[in-house]
Parts: sequence; structure tokens; C-alpha cells
Amino acid sequence: MSQNFNSSDSSENSPTLAEIQQTVHHWISQWKDGYFPPLANLARITEEVGELARAINHHHGPKTKKPSEQEPNIAEELSDILFTLAALANSLDIDLTQAFADTMHKLETRDKNRFTKS
Repeated sequence: MSQNFNSSDSSENSPTLAEIQQTVHHWISQWKDGYFPPLANLARITEEVGELARAINHHHGPKTKKPSEQEPNIAEELSDILFTLAALANSLDIDLTQAFADTMHKLETRDKNRFTKS
């Protein structure tokens, strides 16, 4: 089952992590090659993070883009990372919703007094 997500969807229609993982699985499952091995997906995430770093550096940092380069699209780079992260999680049978809940529990207990609250 695949959902069609677009930027005009309101926050009520925003996909959950589980729906994102299902959509990624549906898309990847249509191809004979299927999922890349975990190490290849890690390399892909690293590439995407590099593209995000470049976009942020061009938009918010001191490095100007070349005249021939397109304006950086930070949202697109973040989404590319999310897609690849979901693909990696799927290939390892990791439920990102549960993993995120576990991380938040860890942060809320271990780090509850670490920072000054506003």
C-alpha cells in the first residue's frame, strides 16, 4: 500500500514514521534488485548528509554557490535522508516508530535536567 504524499497536505494528513516506512517498502519492492545492503545504504545516507551540508553551507554559511549551481533545497536534502534512513531501517527490520520512542524515553530520563528549560 502506497500513499501519495505532497507538500500541500496539511499536518493532519502528515504521514507517520510507519507510513513512511511502508511507502518506502512499497516503492523499493517494485524493483527486482530490492533493498541495497545495509553498508550501501549507510554510504547513501552519508552522501545525502554531505549534500545537506553543502546546501546549508550555501544558504546559511560563508560558502557561496557557483553561478551554475541551482539554489539549495534543504527540505529536499532532508527528505532524501529520511527516505534512505527508512530504507536502511526496513532492510534491518527496524521499526522507526519504536526506535524513536525508545530514544525519547532515554532523553527524557537521562537528560531531563541536563539543559535549562525555557
